Amino acid sequence: MIDLAKALIIGRLTQDPEIRYTPKGMAVATMRIAVNHRVRDRAEEASFFDVVAFGKLAETCGEYLSKGRAVLVEGRMRERRWDSKEGRRTRLEIVASTVEFLDPPPETAGGEKAGDAGRGAAGSSGGEDEEPP
Repeated sequence: MIDLAKALIIGRLTQDPEIRYTPKGMAVATMRIAVNHRVRDRAEEASFFDVVAFGKLAETCGEYLSKGRAVLVEGRMRERRWDSKEGRRTRLEIVASTVEFLDPPPETAGGEKAGDAGRGAAGSSGGEDEEPP
């Protein structure tokens, strides 16, 4: 049997992507995506997903994405575990392999589009070899 932990979500960023760099200089972007869905009585609920991207994909997301932008994220599920003062903690996150920008980029003050890359997709992060341990 083959194990699979893949995710595909469409939603909106709850805040601007947070970009940081590893000691080796690789970009890491963390984002939180809200996915709205309807429940029986037609009320809407939101689910929130933590997404992390590495390398060129992270840099592209940091440059062209901002709070409220709609995205399609495809990637694998990963559980992170660590110890804190409160005890053992875990977090489930999506490691993005592809991030597609679904809405047009915001317009600048001069009425021009803020970058052509915002209309398309940000490609692969280059594989898991780039991911920090």
